[in-house]
Amino acid sequence: MSGSGGSRPRRLFVLRHAKSAWPEGVADQDRPLGPRGLRDAPAAGRYLAETGGLPDLVLCSPARRARHTWELAAAELGSPVPTRHDPRLYGADVPELLDVLHGVPDEVSALVLVGHNPGLEDLILLLAARAVGDALERVRAKFPTSAIAVLTCYGTWSGLRPGEAILTDLTIPRGGRDSS
Repeated sequence: MSGSGGSRPRRLFVLRHAKSAWPEGVADQDRPLGPRGLRDAPAAGRYLAETGGLPDLVLCSPARRARHTWELAAAELGSPVPTRHDPRLYGADVPELLDVLHGVPDEVSALVLVGHNPGLEDLILLLAARAVGDALERVRAKFPTSAIAVLTCYGTWSGLRPGEAILTDLTIPRGGRDSS
């Protein structure tokens, strides 16, 4: 991956963790995926494999539901992807998420960010100046579990600023017809 960091398109795949369970007495960070999440997370991986190829790096919240979402999604990719579990992603707001993105190495052209709402939704709305179709309106309405927003931007990760990305896709992968 050579060339100037400013001219290459970079893709950011923002993946909200799959639907979790709420078992009594379990700390929020330790909540597991629920039945729907166990079905939907692999579907998120299939979407990534079909549309994006292998990412160069995955930054994932250390929360159990986010880690398990990525493990199930990654199993659909066919090859391992470098993954970092970053504690800053758990409960992160937009300034914290931007700080994480600003630290991504310039060699990374495709990044998956696995985390939580409302931070992820707010990040997408901050970064995307425009979108293909009605994707921005759909994100504003709801960024549900297992949703994947694909943003394209130019320049370096460290130079990423509000309004500099294009929201090129928004999908909500589902793993079964009975999952709503």
